[in-house]
Amino acid sequence: TSQARVDDVLTGLVATLEGLALQLINTQQSPASAMAQWLVEKEAPHNFTVDRECELKACDESKAVVRYTRHALDTSEICDHIAAGKMPTKLALTWDNRVSFVLTDAGTIKKIDMLDVVFEEHAAKNHDDNFDADVAIFTGTFAMVINDLFDALGGEVQLEKA
Repeated sequence: TSQARVDDVLTGLVATLEGLALQLINTQQSPASAMAQWLVEKEAPHNFTVDRECELKACDESKAVVRYTRHALDTSEICDHIAAGKMPTKLALTWDNRVSFVLTDAGTIKKIDMLDVVFEEHAAKNHDDNFDADVAIFTGTFAMVINDLFDALGGEVQLEKA
């Protein structure tokens, strides 16, 4: 979704839930530098695989952008772009062959897709109302994705309390 829509939802939550305080999460390694490392080393972090979608953007005044869709990303061409100063702004990943998504340089997770295997066991039971179970499966699975992604980015930066 758009950042404006996210801001609207967060504003509504803070207004509705008294005492709710929200803050951005900072990781030890920035998503952009981690994604660049994974692409250059041709090795995704534990439990992840790099998919076939990526966007690289130049950090200079040209702001040149290279987008790869349905393209192998383990080529020297990708490394050449990174060596020339283009940094990943989007990278498609799959976690544990169960959840596909796109990670952005801002740490945003987009295009979340639970693969069929996630819901297969539950669907075989032929429940009339699967919504509650599906939500529980989704949130439980996605919590594991988030934990592994934080680990892949070096963990959360702990700010010192004054």
